[in-house]
Amino acid sequence: MYKNIKVEKKDKVAVVYVDRPKALNALNSEVLDELYNAFDELEKDDEVRAVILTGSGEKAFVAGADIAEMSKMNAVEAYQFAEKGHRLMNKIDNLEKPVIAAVNGYALGGGLEIALACDFIYASENAKLGFPEVTLGIHPGFGGTQRITKFVGKGVAKELVLTGKMVSAEEAKEMGFVNKVVPQEKLMDEVMKVAQTIANNGPIAVKLAKRLVNASYSSPPDKVSQLEVMSFGICFETEDQKKGMEAFLKREKYQFQGK
Repeated sequence: MYKNIKVEKKDKVAVVYVDRPKALNALNSEVLDELYNAFDELEKDDEVRAVILTGSGEKAFVAGADIAEMSKMNAVEAYQFAEKGHRLMNKIDNLEKPVIAAVNGYALGGGLEIALACDFIYASENAKLGFPEVTLGIHPGFGGTQRITKFVGKGVAKELVLTGKMVSAEEAKEMGFVNKVVPQEKLMDEVMKVAQTIANNGPIAVKLAKRLVNASYSSPPDKVSQLEVMSFGICFETEDQKKGMEAFLKREKYQFQGK
């Protein structure tokens, strides 16, 4: 079905691999389209409750956008490429299911941008992250300048973007945009563990909670507070809430149905 990515599903969790290891999983136009279509399908799949995004091979999560393709672009083509990147990043950011980035190896440029569009990042000890675009005479174009600022603040964001330097996984964790650093060989096990924990929670509640956290970055506090109150009330109209609380009081375990 796809040429440049793979999608695997297990126990309510989907794993999406960018699968161009010879190109260090670089993002070209075709990859952006395939990823968008894959996430669109996963959003509609009721059996999937959480998604992991990672890269094939041991060297790179996603080493960046495809420079071989970009080097031939004119201004209009570059504009359209950036629009396509924003379309994908916004799709991931606003997906109604949590998306976790499992960063192994290089996450540079567009690779860091797509990781930041996920809900949070787990990285291997060998990960290297950064925005090297200015060393090529361009700047991040898939929303990276906006998302990194929300994680680390204006000063640190400018340092990362304007110098083009790479940082280690531990440095990224200290800066606040990587949640956890684990040994390379344990990365996928750790990410799968947290993904399954989320997948076993109430899917309606998870969806609404993600939406509220995202809204806190784009809407006034009073509006988000009102949304939270309304959303909290909506949860009490669900079968999951009623049966989940009933099971808790009986000291039983309830399997959430998403109803």
